[in-house]
Amino acid sequence: MPLTSRRMLMLAPLGIAVAGGAGFYAMLRGLGTGSYDPRGVPSVLVGRAAPPFALPPLEATGLPGFTDAELRDLPAPILVNFWASWCVPCIIEHPQLMRLAREGVAVWGVNYKDKPADAAQFLTRHGNPFQRLGADQPGRVAIDWGVYGVPETYLLDRKGIVRWRWPGPVTPEVLEQDIRPLLRRHA
Repeated sequence: MPLTSRRMLMLAPLGIAVAGGAGFYAMLRGLGTGSYDPRGVPSVLVGRAAPPFALPPLEATGLPGFTDAELRDLPAPILVNFWASWCVPCIIEHPQLMRLAREGVAVWGVNYKDKPADAAQFLTRHGNPFQRLGADQPGRVAIDWGVYGVPETYLLDRKGIVRWRWPGPVTPEVLEQDIRPLLRRHA
């Protein structure tokens, strides 16, 4: 039987179903072997230096902004945290950032698309874990870093290479299971 365009059109749903089934099977195999993380959001920055940027300081905090050049040749690994005062999950993660800061871990903040007065009020109310704090009012730096939404946290090693990225709030579990082992490994 010749394969006419009408028959090809009728076979198209079967081809789509077979491709979908193969993709689903590959995902299930990855879950079984641990090579697929359904919560993971890939980042092109992991294993690379931060993209070029210069962040002005956030008004009314007295903390300096920072540039990509200042992320190199560090005395210890640091966390770079993208946050905003209007972000509800940022409130959830804030106690963990405060805890890390009290323990001497350097946390540098990027205030994302926020009003300076609102951000300063947030830090006054909840505490300030940041050693440096830059303002990304237009959101350009966040785009260059590949930020999907706030909060989002990156761990950089002493050479300024991004070693880990977490989209979402840093919970106590994330702190203990991910961040602490990475800080020890890259110390």
